Amino acid sequence: MAGAPRQFRQFRMGDLPPAVIPCILLVPEFMRQKGKKTDPHVTQRRMLRAVASLEFSKGVFVVLMGICALALVHKDTWLIAERLLSLLHISTDRRPAQIFLDFADTITDARLWDADGIAFTYAALRFTEAYGLWKERTWAEWVAFVSGTLLLPLEIRELFRGITFWRCALLIGNLAIISYMLYVIVENRRVRRLAVSPAGKPNAAPEAGFEQKSSGKSSAAGS
Repeated sequence: MAGAPRQFRQFRMGDLPPAVIPCILLVPEFMRQKGKKTDPHVTQRRMLRAVASLEFSKGVFVVLMGICALALVHKDTWLIAERLLSLLHISTDRRPAQIFLDFADTITDARLWDADGIAFTYAALRFTEAYGLWKERTWAEWVAFVSGTLLLPLEIRELFRGITFWRCALLIGNLAIISYMLYVIVENRRVRRLAVSPAGKPNAAPEAGFEQKSSGKSSAAGS
């Protein structure tokens, strides 16, 4: 009916979608922190822990691959590959499927054991690096910088074989990590130098020399 008063019911937080509620609760905190200056040390810690999380994820992925390789020991890898293609409804007449089957036929137990050794060694390096970066250790920053630099030739070689999205993403991500690790190493070294040599210490020698010269002039005038 026209002119009838509208009925408003009381608004409750439960009427909102669940995904919206955390955003509303974080608005006051965001407004409170907007005027504050960001602490460089806190930002560096967050970035290092983000890199540490990435390296830890790499280690977990490689460990899973190593476990899969262990499961293939003393197994017919060609038969397993054929079953996998059949499960995915991929015809074995296709060239990629034939390449995959040929590769599975060349896998031996010795190669699987070698792959496991490399995988678990690489994973141990990534876990150690992740722990050191999480704890902000200097040696971990160097490990991240050196290991990332050593991977650059391999990533560039793969890029020359064919440009794909994942190869470009891996190269860009690795370059970003290397650049940031270099920045952290240089910045931390600069901070340590400033902590060892106070601001007034370098000026002490010129002042002492000035006093010696002035005392020498006064002695000469007295004589």
